[in-house]
Amino acid sequence: MSKVCEALPPVRGSLTHQAPLKDLVWFRAGGPAEWLFRPADVDDLATFLAARPDDLRLSVIGVGSNLLVRDGGIPGMVVRLSAAFGKVEAHGTRVRAGAAALDAAVARAAADAGIAGLEFLRGVPGTVGGALKMNAGCYGREIKDIFVEATALDGRGNRITLTPSDMNFVYRKTQVRDELIFVEAVFQGSADDPERIRARMEDLVLQREASQPIKSKTGGSTFKNPPGGKAWQLIDAAGCRGLMRGAAQVSEKHTNFLINTGEASAADLEALGEEVRRRVKEKSGIELEWEIKRVGIPGEGP
Repeated sequence: MSKVCEALPPVRGSLTHQAPLKDLVWFRAGGPAEWLFRPADVDDLATFLAARPDDLRLSVIGVGSNLLVRDGGIPGMVVRLSAAFGKVEAHGTRVRAGAAALDAAVARAAADAGIAGLEFLRGVPGTVGGALKMNAGCYGREIKDIFVEATALDGRGNRITLTPSDMNFVYRKTQVRDELIFVEAVFQGSADDPERIRARMEDLVLQREASQPIKSKTGGSTFKNPPGGKAWQLIDAAGCRGLMRGAAQVSEKHTNFLINTGEASAADLEALGEEVRRRVKEKSGIELEWEIKRVGIPGEGP
């Protein structure tokens, strides 16, 4: 540990060795980060990236709403943006949001400013950074529909501005370099009455609460919808509703959600997901693709 410590550049934010991640992700499962860095601000992050050792493995997590951390934890340095990256401002019909801002907070700020078109973000769990990485969306809208530009830091701390063409948006994915860490984005909406916007958002919230197990320990939609189909229908048809492995379960409310019913290990959750994929492939011939991001190394769960 000491040699690694000596190699790390000084920071103004917090730097923790063997930091537990279990309570930072929605599944409430998984191992620790070898190192967890919470930068004080953009300059702190940029300075760290510029001076970090070349062989230091780097990864980024948000609030872990669509993330499964394996039980062996994440080697190297995990960056989790602090509240300093969570500022949201409205200007005209545009919203500028930090990468650590919750998507729901961006939707509410847009509504307060009379900016329509961002209502769907109220139903997207997680933060702006994660939403950018995976072109998040729901109810027929996705990030690419409102995206103007983003600011990111590369692996050496240089600031880069990305346009829609730089992002190469596809379904549930952004085709940019893995090393880029988003720090801010600008979204475009249109003018409307705040009360009408809030009413539409409330409808989306009620739909989500009625159809998804959002009060459970879950990770959001587990698999991408295949072309022309719905993942949940394929999972249901394969007889997986309520299927369990240990304390991991396929939700009975919405079959494209895995839930931790107690103290499920990440291994149980991942194995359950793979069993669902196997049964769907056997039943329909369709191979489901993971939407949840699985990171880290295998290890022994609780």
